[in-house]
Amino acid sequence: MKHGKKYNEAIKKLDQKSFFPVKEAVELVKQASPAKFDETIDLAVRLGVDPRHADQQVRGAVVLPAGTGRKVRVLVFARGDNEKAALAAGADHVGAEDFFEKIQGGWTAIDVIIATPDMMGLVGRLGRILGPRGLMPNPKLGTVTMDVARAVEEAKAGKIEYRVDKAGNVHVPVGKVSFTGEQLTTNVTTLLQELLRVRPSAAKGRYMISATLSSTMGPGVRLDTSAVSLSAH
Repeated sequence: MKHGKKYNEAIKKLDQKSFFPVKEAVELVKQASPAKFDETIDLAVRLGVDPRHADQQVRGAVVLPAGTGRKVRVLVFARGDNEKAALAAGADHVGAEDFFEKIQGGWTAIDVIIATPDMMGLVGRLGRILGPRGLMPNPKLGTVTMDVARAVEEAKAGKIEYRVDKAGNVHVPVGKVSFTGEQLTTNVTTLLQELLRVRPSAAKGRYMISATLSSTMGPGVRLDTSAVSLSAH
């Protein structure tokens, strides 16, 4: 892959063999961002788990304190008082059969779907469409709930889902280059602490093997995760 002049200049600024504390890594990524647009900053973590085993799956959701920097479009499947509560909390769309038909027709202009438990009989029939897109509501992720107002507020505030892939990696957005260093540091630390918190008891040996922070178009910066602990929880 051929990189542009700005990327190559950014690479020169970095010592890619070194590991940096989160705060320092954040500043390096911000400085090395080569694009003119507000790039997304991503965190990639390789975990010492074997995702082929059910007891070593790592999946969940966490609210990033500073948000993600992007507008989240939320659809809620609910009726009655729950429909009113979802709209009051800021949901973009709320409904039932009407949105079932829209999605069946190919509409997926949404980022998060929340549903009350009584609606899952309807929503479950959309599994083939929503599943591959990561949009299927899930009780473990807090998107199947009677407290739709809280779920909407968390989604809008920057709640992100994480899931280990087949290779043992977790890859998630943690903010934008325009965020302050403090905001990004808090987001990254929160996510790393969350991954430590959900460590499967079946995972043996070294758990957090590596972690790299990078902007959309910029080079990666390796994190020193040794100082990250669960003390904040």
